[in-house]
Amino acid sequence: MNSDRTEATVIGGGLAGSEAAWQLARAGVAVALYEMRPARGTEAHVGDRLAELVCSNSFRSDNAETSAIGLLHEELRRAGSLVLRAADTHKVPAGEALAVDRAGFAAAVQAALEAEPLVTIRREEMAGLPPPEAGPVIVATGPLTAPGLAAAIAALTGEQALAFFDAIAPVVYRDSIDFELAWRQSRYDKPGPGGDKAAYINCPLDQAGYEAFIDALLGAEKTEFKAWERDTPYFEGCLPIEVMAARGRETPRFGPMKPVGLTDPRTGTRAHAVVQLRQDNALGTLYNIVGFQTKLAHAEQKRIVRMIPGLREARFARLGGIHRNTFLNSPALLDGLLRLKARPHLRFAGQITGVEGYVESAAIGLLAGRFVAAEQRGRAPTAPPATTALGALLGHITGGHLTGTGSFQPINVNFGLFPPLAVRLKKRERKPAMTSRALQDLDGWLGATRIAAA
Repeated sequence: MNSDRTEATVIGGGLAGSEAAWQLARAGVAVALYEMRPARGTEAHVGDRLAELVCSNSFRSDNAETSAIGLLHEELRRAGSLVLRAADTHKVPAGEALAVDRAGFAAAVQAALEAEPLVTIRREEMAGLPPPEAGPVIVATGPLTAPGLAAAIAALTGEQALAFFDAIAPVVYRDSIDFELAWRQSRYDKPGPGGDKAAYINCPLDQAGYEAFIDALLGAEKTEFKAWERDTPYFEGCLPIEVMAARGRETPRFGPMKPVGLTDPRTGTRAHAVVQLRQDNALGTLYNIVGFQTKLAHAEQKRIVRMIPGLREARFARLGGIHRNTFLNSPALLDGLLRLKARPHLRFAGQITGVEGYVESAAIGLLAGRFVAAEQRGRAPTAPPATTALGALLGHITGGHLTGTGSFQPINVNFGLFPPLAVRLKKRERKPAMTSRALQDLDGWLGATRIAAA
């Protein structure tokens, strides 16, 4: 547990920080891991163990052939992930999902790090960011970053890192949109920064359809806030669509659903209301529903969104949600190796980078740890191929998401983040082909970037 020297610092003992520290130590790099609990608690944690799971005990699907999260599980196993090793050891029955015994899982992660001679665990709060002379630092403090550190990050990046309810809009797969009903057009045909006059996908509603949609919004089941979230106000510039509707039935129609400047090519007229979708990733495979931030329960979101003409068969890469959060505008602030552009000795990992989910957080921690280890051993770190789950997730948060749109939000790994296959295949063949390609490319990357412990 104690080392005479420190070559790297990790701030935060959650899944990302624990994984980063493990990867560093296994590569022979001495690391100091800072965790503020129990000296300072959070509103969500109940104990002081490293890698405590604060929400569900599920790591979601473990099917590596047909699910992106299952593929990420397998990639992490092949990369020597401590988090996946502990999860596999302490899994509980959950069908196709990988679910874990919370206490056993956290105890296993902590025991492994305590037994590692190159890891020093320091139970104290890091109130500020270490200077460049302190050496490489990985910040993995998650969505509940302590106020002092959050303020230091905000001051350095110029980004707002305040705690408010961050309302997230659903994201759908482009190939699930019905273009017999939807059409491409920018409002008033105005070209955007890229010169595209048809940057948006538009779905029309007539008056009856709009009224039914508003009724469904007002009557739908909403998510309940946790006690520690109830006093945090909404961000007025990002109100949930159902909150808008509650302020007046016509409010959405004069807001995100306004039909002005848009002509339905099937009728040659303006619709009563229009739902717009905007491209969400550089590949053009994902589209977010503009202005549809929501706190609706997930089942209700699917039901109500599918009431919209053109989205009746919608498949969702991300459902909307509202939670108190602290995360970076990573596509603008981080380089492709997770370094803060303004201070390259600082790397960020986990949920603070804009990934969602336990496994995704651990994955970014693993990458940050490997990148720092390579540098400390005199090698140039290289990112995993974009065809892998690790590379697709990294690419999205460090540049794959379209910057400048103001729509960057936390997301889970999904096949919409991967480059398309070079050949056209039947629908049932696509995911297995993508996973096969990913694992082959991952093995090549792992072989080329292997670092022997010093």
